Order: sequence, then C-alpha cells, then structure tokens
Amino acid sequence: MARYTDAVCKLCRREGEKLFLKGERCFSPKCAIERRPYIPGQHGKKGTFRRKMSDFGIQLREKQKARRIYGVLERQFRKYFEEAQRTPGLTGENLLATLERRLDNVVYRLGFADSRPQARQVVNHGHVYVNGRKLDIPSALVSEGDVITIRPHSRENEYFKIMAETLGSKAVPSWLTVNAGEMSGRITALPGRGDIDTTINEQLIVEYYSR
Repeated sequence: MARYTDAVCKLCRREGEKLFLKGERCFSPKCAIERRPYIPGQHGKKGTFRRKMSDFGIQLREKQKARRIYGVLERQFRKYFEEAQRTPGLTGENLLATLERRLDNVVYRLGFADSRPQARQVVNHGHVYVNGRKLDIPSALVSEGDVITIRPHSRENEYFKIMAETLGSKAVPSWLTVNAGEMSGRITALPGRGDIDTTINEQLIVEYYSR
C-alpha cells in the first residue's frame, strides 16, 4: 500500500502552518516551523508563504493541507469527496465529517495517540478493538454508538501505561466520550462542523474539485 515516507515536518513547512503531525514535538522549540519558517527545498529561503497565488493555487493548497492533516492519499481523498457529494447536506461539511470518522483519527481524538500518524500505527499493529473485535484498518469509518477500546493485553505495554496517566486530562470532542480507567471511548454522535477544530476551509476544496 502506498504511503508517505519522507519527513513529515516538510509537509508543515510546505503549507506554512503547523499540521500537528509529530505530537508533542509540535508544541516544542524543536518544531520545524519554529526553526525554519520557510518552504523546504534548495531555494526555500527565497520563497515566502505570502506570495501571491492564483485562485487555483489557493484551492490546491487547501486540498493538500486537508490530505496531509488526515494522512490520506489523493485517490482515497477524491473518493471521500465523491461520497460527500452524494450525501445530503453541504459537500464540504460532509467531507470533513467523513475524515473525522476514520478510525485512526478517532483513536487520536480520544487521546490514545499523540498524533494521527501515531494513531495509524497503533491501529495497524492491532492494538484497537471496535465493538469488541480487533480492527486494524486505519481508514475504517466508525458509526454512532461504536465503542473503541485498547486491547486488554496491549495495556500492559509501557506506551499505553504512560498514555493512561494523562488520558483523563486530554480534551475530547463533544461527539466522543472517553473512559480513562478502561481505556475505551464511545461515539455518542456523528461529528458536525462545529465539532471539527482543524483550520481547513472546506469550501475551497469543493471549488477545487468543481472547477
């Protein structure tokens, strides 16, 4: 399966803002945006994030930013958009709601991982149960009422022991509830636009695919 394997900090620098792909590092002075606030590449220092772009360029950058935040490749992202078009309601909001319902994103939102890439790895390694059954597909979409649990045997790992100590103090979106003691969470509702805190202008993505 194709996936991005280069340094993820380059993605933040390319978009000119923090995409929070490295967990706690993004909040420290080691963050690439803090150390090198210019686009990557040989001539990066000569470039600027504020250079004038065409409408197409602005739309493209917004689409790329959304893909990179959620860790989705182009073909799958377009499938999500086409599905959002067929769903009643606003296409842009439907798209973001679908991205939020990905299992790797939900694991991240519940606080079981410090970043979405880390959550993807947690799911891939079989540490996550959905409704009592192991599910190791990061792109699987959860539904209202689903219960996400860290596998009991996995809770003995040092990583999850450390995670459990801070789980109760982490902010969780209103459409999710978390039980820190049992390391589980429940989907209490489907996410609405007001529940999604990413800095994405979904209308620009709609315009990009509708051109």
